[in-house]
Amino acid sequence: MSINVRLDVLLAERKMRLNELADAVGITVPNLSILKTGKAKAIKFSTLEAICQALDCQPGDLLRFENDDSSKES
Repeated sequence: MSINVRLDVLLAERKMRLNELADAVGITVPNLSILKTGKAKAIKFSTLEAICQALDCQPGDLLRFENDDSSKES
């Protein structure tokens, strides 16, 4: 099971660059890059709120839960 971050998809849909989002949200580009690549272990609600506000989206648009089918027994 995993949580996938769809930041790259949302940025592409809005024709926004990562550095533009970083400026709008007040987060460094390296920290947003960690989130974008799925390497982040956690995200603060205040950060999530700021990203959603800047991208005009809901948290569910940004984060997706995917069930790992390999853990199911036949």
